[in-house]
Amino acid sequence: MQLQATVSKIIETAVENRECAGASVLIRRKGQEVLYAQAGMADIETGRPIARDNIFRLYSQTKPITAAAVMLLAERGLIDLMDGVDQYLPGFRNPKVVDHRGCITKANRAPFLMELLGMTAGLAYPDADPAGQYAARVFEDAHAQIRAGGGIPTVEFMNRLGEQPLAFQPGTHWRYSTCADVLGAVVEVVSGKRFGDFLRDELFTPLKMVDTAFYVPDHKRERFVTCYERGENGLTPWLGMNLACGEYSRDPAFESGGAGLVSTLEDYSHFADMMLGGGVWQGKRILSPQSVAFLTAPQLTDEIRREMWDSLRGYSYGKLCRVCVDAGQVAGLARPGEYGWDGWLGSYYANFPGEGMTILSMQNTTNAGTTPMVRNVRNAVLAALSRGEC
Repeated sequence: MQLQATVSKIIETAVENRECAGASVLIRRKGQEVLYAQAGMADIETGRPIARDNIFRLYSQTKPITAAAVMLLAERGLIDLMDGVDQYLPGFRNPKVVDHRGCITKANRAPFLMELLGMTAGLAYPDADPAGQYAARVFEDAHAQIRAGGGIPTVEFMNRLGEQPLAFQPGTHWRYSTCADVLGAVVEVVSGKRFGDFLRDELFTPLKMVDTAFYVPDHKRERFVTCYERGENGLTPWLGMNLACGEYSRDPAFESGGAGLVSTLEDYSHFADMMLGGGVWQGKRILSPQSVAFLTAPQLTDEIRREMWDSLRGYSYGKLCRVCVDAGQVAGLARPGEYGWDGWLGSYYANFPGEGMTILSMQNTTNAGTTPMVRNVRNAVLAALSRGEC
């Protein structure tokens, strides 16, 4: 099959060029597998190759799952997306805003849950600007506690973040940030369960996502990939901690809704199939069709959309995911209405509702996101689809 050979060559080239240590790709369409391909190493030192059942750190590809959890609560009337987050997390009461000069003023209000879904809440990841520096202090404390064998529980962590000043008045700009982590804490408060337990009960168990969790137990460790970083000496093991997600050998105190899950290609394909199925997977109703449509609809005004990264030209932001609104602006082949997200280690998820198709990829090299390899795979797959070859 020509497409199989093309995709395999793309992955092999990426490994040869040290774009990544290892990678795998799964394409599904209309409930059926179109192809699977892999290349490279899960662990270079031991010579362990990438395998189909490898467990990867999802990092930000956790976010679409968190959005689905939020919508389960909304469907049941347990939350109103116009609720202020301070209704659930008291740390967000009396919010403030810090400008680029470090001057702090009173915020008009706490962010709405809807603004958390759209990354317009004013929150920040650890960064160099004033708001990012305030957030960094909380994360640094969390990292220290994790290294000491403990950690800050999810709700407490997010309340601490809520006490830090926002980067802007809620709803006025777009900034990629800790919004999904805050929403994970909201789910925990509303459901009365730990966030991970809620995900297990409501999503992972019914979807048979058997390897998706916030840590990797001992009996699965041989399937967990090693992380690598690129440097002057090529690829070397990365042993750091990113966004308070660094100890995967034990159940963490902080269950990060923005970056904490691990998963496999197979597991994530069940979630993707459910979304393409309008909320149904193998005859089981998980979400309503209206909720799926809502989660994958563009949310930003045109003015705010222009503040997104250059790499997202042609996309708007939905509910913790990108949504294609102008395929002609995307740097490669695209389809209007496609949606998905990626992760810091190169994991990638894209659903194409009009074609009933999913592209999934997993990698294990830091500072990746949507990589050249993934863009090349997308172009090959969408070109083949347009020729009627898949």
